[in-house]
Amino acid sequence: MNTKTTVISEAELSKQFVFCDKISAYWHDKNTTPVAYVETYGCQQNEADSEKLRGYLIQSGYTIGSEAEGADVVIMNTCAIREHAEQRVFGNLGALTHTKRRHQGQKIFLCGCMAGETKVSDRIKKSYPHVDGVFSTHHLWQFPEILWNVLSRGKRQFYIEDEPGSIAEGIPQARDNALKSWVSIMYGCNNFCTYCIVPYVRGRERSRKKEDILAECRCLIEAGSKEITLLGQNVNSYGKDLYNDFDFADLLAAIAEIPGQFLIRFMTSHPRDASKKLFDTMAASPKIAKQLHLPFQSGSTRVLKAMNRHYDREKYLELVRYAKQVMPELVLTSDVIVGFPGETEEEFEETISLIESVHYDSLFTFIFSSRPGTPAAEMEDPTPKEEKNRRFDRLCAVQNAISEEIHANYIGKTLRCLIDGVDKDLLTARTEGGRLVRLEGDESLIGTFADVTITGATTWSLTGQLK
Repeated sequence: MNTKTTVISEAELSKQFVFCDKISAYWHDKNTTPVAYVETYGCQQNEADSEKLRGYLIQSGYTIGSEAEGADVVIMNTCAIREHAEQRVFGNLGALTHTKRRHQGQKIFLCGCMAGETKVSDRIKKSYPHVDGVFSTHHLWQFPEILWNVLSRGKRQFYIEDEPGSIAEGIPQARDNALKSWVSIMYGCNNFCTYCIVPYVRGRERSRKKEDILAECRCLIEAGSKEITLLGQNVNSYGKDLYNDFDFADLLAAIAEIPGQFLIRFMTSHPRDASKKLFDTMAASPKIAKQLHLPFQSGSTRVLKAMNRHYDREKYLELVRYAKQVMPELVLTSDVIVGFPGETEEEFEETISLIESVHYDSLFTFIFSSRPGTPAAEMEDPTPKEEKNRRFDRLCAVQNAISEEIHANYIGKTLRCLIDGVDKDLLTARTEGGRLVRLEGDESLIGTFADVTITGATTWSLTGQLK
């Protein structure tokens, strides 16, 4: 793995805009306005990457379509976290043979985390001849060059070398939502949890300069964004590669100083680097949402050590206790893996007891998925699939009951919400803690903050009315 960080110079990025111009001229000569379709799998970081791909495409003269059928360019931006996600991608990729047969000029690309795996690119080369290009996350900034090479040379392109992790400022972004914005503050991961492929496909941690992040946030807020979510595989380690005296808590505080009415959210927050300073900073600012996604993965200290998580059960519970102490209204969510190799029934019960103790608002729950190339894939795993499914179902039942109880306690309370959309004949809104609320109201309210009195609750959402 190449661990060096490369900052892409303005001159290098300018070359990509030259390729954009060439692509635009290519289609102009054909007297055609081309259509592109980008399909995104996985996490919010992939969503942010897709915004950059769409930005490049628009710069190159494309309009953005809503389906692969009839599109001149199709990009599948993939996730490699779970085997099921990979198989779904391969299935959908195979189905594109039919769209390409009906639209002979269609160019198909696969990118994202899957593209960083050698076994994937080898499979594409051998079994998916209709795919025109594959490029890893490290080469995203070169997409116009890759696309131009396919159009002008008529040959497949594979940009999958073990390049150093890069940071490229100035890539255009076509954002899906004017109200809510993703802002990547760092890329890659240094933690090497034994079950996770991310460090191998996204590279080591590298932080963007604070000036660039603040400038982007300022522009978004001035353009009307009401909610900014800061992204990183571990936002809590932001700045360690750049600064001695400026960390993630300092970045949050600096963004909160920007004039305007908006909320700041962030994910993901690794317990290893979470600090009291972070929680104090969250508590001190009304612009920082009192919402925390703090993955614990397992309630067993032994399993956490086998996962290489760098904290134990008591350290995690200590963090949660302090966070709730300084933010009594905190909405807390987490990730948990059931059936990690070697997990015993007693260790699973430790996970259940932690969930019952913490009382999460909601959980993202997963059955362990073995990823080739990670240490956990080589661990002995004697627990039958049926037993893992039983544990998973029990865990979900426990959490669902807790979520329903917490939501029921919202009834009668008045909460400040961001009205963000429409679902059938109702408005949708989000509380500061990220809870979904449905309510009656005029669509002119979309994009505003309003006080909403909660009138009903289910396990997954709330209903309310404008105060």
